[in-house]
Amino acid sequence: MIKLTRSFENPILSPDSRDKWESDAAFNPSVWKDPDAFRMVYRALSPQMPYLDRDIKLSTIGYAESPDPIHFVNRRQLITPEYDWERYGCEDPRITKMDDTYYIFYTALGGYPFNGDNIKVGVATTKDFKNIDEKHLVTPFNAKAACLFPEKINGKYAVILTVNTDKPPTPSSIAIAYFDKIEDIWNHDVWNKWYGELDSHKIDLLRDPSHQVEVGAVPIKTKYGWLLVHSYEKDYFTPNIKFGIEAALLETENPQKIVARTNDSLLSPKEQYELFGDVPYTIFPSGAVVSDENLFVYYGAADTVSAVAFANLDSLINEMITVSKSKEQLNHERAVLERFEGNPIITPIKSHDWESKYTLNAAAIYLEGKVHILYRAQGENLVSTIGYASSRDGLHVDKRLDEPIYKPRIDKEKDGCEDARITRIGNTLYIFYTAFNSGKTHIAMSTISVANFLKKNWNWSPPVIISPTEINDKNACIIPEKINGKYIIFHRTNHRIWIAEEQNLDFSNGRWVQGNILLEPSDDKWYSEKVGIAAPPIKTTDGWLLIFHGLNKSDLKYRLGAMLLDINNPLKIKAQLDYPILEPNAPYEDSGLRPGTVFSCGAVVINEKLFVYYGAGDYTVAVATIEMKKLLEALKVSPHNNN
Repeated sequence: MIKLTRSFENPILSPDSRDKWESDAAFNPSVWKDPDAFRMVYRALSPQMPYLDRDIKLSTIGYAESPDPIHFVNRRQLITPEYDWERYGCEDPRITKMDDTYYIFYTALGGYPFNGDNIKVGVATTKDFKNIDEKHLVTPFNAKAACLFPEKINGKYAVILTVNTDKPPTPSSIAIAYFDKIEDIWNHDVWNKWYGELDSHKIDLLRDPSHQVEVGAVPIKTKYGWLLVHSYEKDYFTPNIKFGIEAALLETENPQKIVARTNDSLLSPKEQYELFGDVPYTIFPSGAVVSDENLFVYYGAADTVSAVAFANLDSLINEMITVSKSKEQLNHERAVLERFEGNPIITPIKSHDWESKYTLNAAAIYLEGKVHILYRAQGENLVSTIGYASSRDGLHVDKRLDEPIYKPRIDKEKDGCEDARITRIGNTLYIFYTAFNSGKTHIAMSTISVANFLKKNWNWSPPVIISPTEINDKNACIIPEKINGKYIIFHRTNHRIWIAEEQNLDFSNGRWVQGNILLEPSDDKWYSEKVGIAAPPIKTTDGWLLIFHGLNKSDLKYRLGAMLLDINNPLKIKAQLDYPILEPNAPYEDSGLRPGTVFSCGAVVINEKLFVYYGAGDYTVAVATIEMKKLLEALKVSPHNNN
């Protein structure tokens, strides 16, 4: 991806010790290009000083001008607090010219300490940068980083802004509002109605709920659409925020639609003036203009100085479009699971004390025309038990029992029975699950006859611990038939998938499951931290289909992948997709106890379609499907086909 090139003259604006109002910082500039000059408005910061009823650093808005994109002079203070809604400061302006009027939107601070209730958007207008003609409070709710599109869209004035910027842990949202009259932009009745329908106005730029996105520059109209330069901040709700600058191309007549976007930061903090200042390691885009075929992006560095970086506009947009088309085509060609539109299918029931908090990580088996779903459930005591639900079509739950069908019975599992997998061998059903006690996890096994299971006579055999007590082990199952006269058991220890070949299932007298490693984490893969099985392997004519999960050490998200194992030697991987078949991005997957998690323990095949049941966000149970033929064909032509 193309990167922005910093001007060697950076910083282009620094604090001026001669003027108290801007002696501490001069940053977050916005620039408008007129035929005769480049006009800049920027945030100026005073040193700590007595102000009203306290001592603060006061933000006001300065003005400067230049004959070119870089050399700004003739600085003066332009906007200062006058009204109650801005009495503690005016920050981060964005400037747009419509007809003969400049509209300067800015962050208005109406209270102190600053919080989501007193940080809002204001607007000031001027025709000559000498006099402010009007001022208005724009939003009656928490918002900032607002600006006016430089021309009407479908006959309406359009404002783009960032909403809920200061209400952690709620992620911010970039959204668009349309107005018939310019005066409606500061009509609070119009805004309150708009805010009540916020979801319908958003532009979906957020990749992860732990990130934050904010409008950067006033959108620039190009022949490809509106170019929006914006801030993208990773790990926003932690002390280790990672600031970056990205861009999105929005459809000309419908700017809520993303045509293309950058897939990585165009600029990250690196230079001294970006690393050291009032807020170290910070870059924040606030303005952009096009001059001589180059896009100039203006940004605040370390919340202290103003800087600029540039790139060829056409080259940047062409690369964005090419990358986006490649991704779209790739996703179309990939064999990925399709989520059921009615997800989640199982959620906690508050009136059931054993499943009032979480329902997740479901096993599944198809018997007598039904999918039988065994899901992990937790109540207020957080002890995991196993609940039961069934579905005739694999999607809609027809029946759900009011009591768990499996509870802890021995000391090794007194804190919970977790993440069961179920397999049929002959007339017996085997469940392998994680026995949890005092932070230790071991593999436990129990059985029940098919007949009793279908009659719901829950007379499970006594649980047997089959893994060594001195190590943690989990994610276990058994293949539904013997191979070369041996039972095949999968499990996970030391973050790796292991396969054990066992002559029998008698684990008395201190015998433990062992085996060999099938798959381990890899730093260059999406499963760089952990791997483990999902559902028990499914036998196909091409081999054993194994769905597995992986945890990425970078973003700490769980995803699902797929591989084919040799039919006669499951320790041999015949083929493996190099991409996930399901990764968390639905709202119910990016929320819950553990946002960013899709974790499966069960899958069935109905009419040549694979149904994968999974825990979403460690909170609910969801289902996703794919035609078996499509998945198997993708595996057979994958680059990691070992045939």
